Amino acid sequence: MGTVSYRWPGHCQPAPLTTPDPVSVHRNLAAMAKAGCEVCIMEVSSHALDQKRVDHVPFAGACFTNLTQDHLDFHKNMETYFQAKRRLFTEVPRKDKACALNADDAYGRRLAGLGVGGRTVTYGFAGCPGGCDPRRHLHGDLLSQGTGGVRLRMAFAGETWELDSPLIGRFNADNLLTVQAMALAMGVKPAELQALAGFTGVPGRLERVANGRGLHVFVDYAHTPDALVNVLQALRGAGFRQIVTVFGCGGNRDRGKRPLMGEAVAGLSDIAVLTSDNPRFEDPEAILQDVLPGLAKAPKTVVEADRRKATELACGLVAPDGCLLIAGKGHEDYQIVKGVKHHYSDQEVVRELLGQA
Repeated sequence: MGTVSYRWPGHCQPAPLTTPDPVSVHRNLAAMAKAGCEVCIMEVSSHALDQKRVDHVPFAGACFTNLTQDHLDFHKNMETYFQAKRRLFTEVPRKDKACALNADDAYGRRLAGLGVGGRTVTYGFAGCPGGCDPRRHLHGDLLSQGTGGVRLRMAFAGETWELDSPLIGRFNADNLLTVQAMALAMGVKPAELQALAGFTGVPGRLERVANGRGLHVFVDYAHTPDALVNVLQALRGAGFRQIVTVFGCGGNRDRGKRPLMGEAVAGLSDIAVLTSDNPRFEDPEAILQDVLPGLAKAPKTVVEADRRKATELACGLVAPDGCLLIAGKGHEDYQIVKGVKHHYSDQEVVRELLGQA
């Protein structure tokens, strides 16, 4: 159960919410158990934690990756946002749950300092900071990264191992370290972690869209300043000589992040193509105006409110050794305009414009 879908054997539905209401949570878990599932992986949103939608779910494990500006229209400030996330680790049962905490993130270190449990593994690339138990810390080294993926070396409790993955970018290296820390906290042995080498990713998360022209096109869900920085750094680190970024900002959401998203794109893209995301009940042109101050230092900016037209323009600007990033919607196959949901898929549009691979 997560942002993309709720699915188990014999059932799959697009997710209306990242974490559903309490009745639906337990109904879905019961249906999973009836279908023979032994494990459920759930993405738990800060809204759900604040509204106590998962208070009686006995989680066996919980991961904390990072905390960056998002959802402040709901939480109002970063401290209340953190306090909502904290509940998953310190209040929601079970108290003996295994925890994986990112020690490279300041909020992850705060959680570690709260003593969330003896089955906690901290992890990071920067070393073992004060407050973390070096005997329970997974250290990672990013040995290499390129258009073909990443290579990592890990060290934990006296053991070392390496992992080759087809996933692209530093943020995927972070994700691979996260899942290994969670597995170790739950008793999985390092040798078994080689199963991750065959994982090729999920829809809308730096998803490569194969096309008839052979252009390097990626679709990603990045819709915050931090997420845009991470995905753009991943593409830059992979060795692409040029990056064209199509992006927008959602309507009726935190306006404060709009210029910050523009700054993120301006700082790491060669060409910024500003367009609509989900304007919802706002005027799309007004949203673009909120973003534009952040793009003041962009090498080149193109503004086109129509997302399909913007994508078509962007496809014509990509060099053979460059790449196109279409950010913001990821797995979503719709746009919400004036409160009405219309079918729209970035992946489908790319294939229509550039042809099937």
